[in-house]
Amino acid sequence: MQYPIAIEWGDEHTATGIVFPDIPGAITAGDTVEQAYEMAVEVAHIQLEELASAGKAIPMPGNITEHRQNPEFAGWGWGLVEIDITPYLGKTEKVNVTLPGRVVKQIDQYVSLHGIKSRSAFLTRAALHELERNAK
Repeated sequence: MQYPIAIEWGDEHTATGIVFPDIPGAITAGDTVEQAYEMAVEVAHIQLEELASAGKAIPMPGNITEHRQNPEFAGWGWGLVEIDITPYLGKTEKVNVTLPGRVVKQIDQYVSLHGIKSRSAFLTRAALHELERNAK
């Protein structure tokens, strides 16, 4: 999943800060953008692991455009970070799903074009997106 990040640019006197608006507690900083980014990925995984361990729902990525309207992030830069959330969703289970052949071909084309790991990863993303959308 690609999670939006808000970047508060640093200078020679202050660190660069990174916040994941959708992952509670996922806030970090570094002396360089590269350090901040590396630490951000690590802190995102730590926070997601804590949520999963507590039995809480794993938050889905929000919309950057909506986050940019938050006055808390006025003047900040924005980016996306790919975070694999599958380790936090529980043990995998094999299921038998029946889909029309044309849909399977479209899924496979999409997976190939967008560098998604597998058909199962795509279906997981689609299901989580729909579940999150309907939970609001």
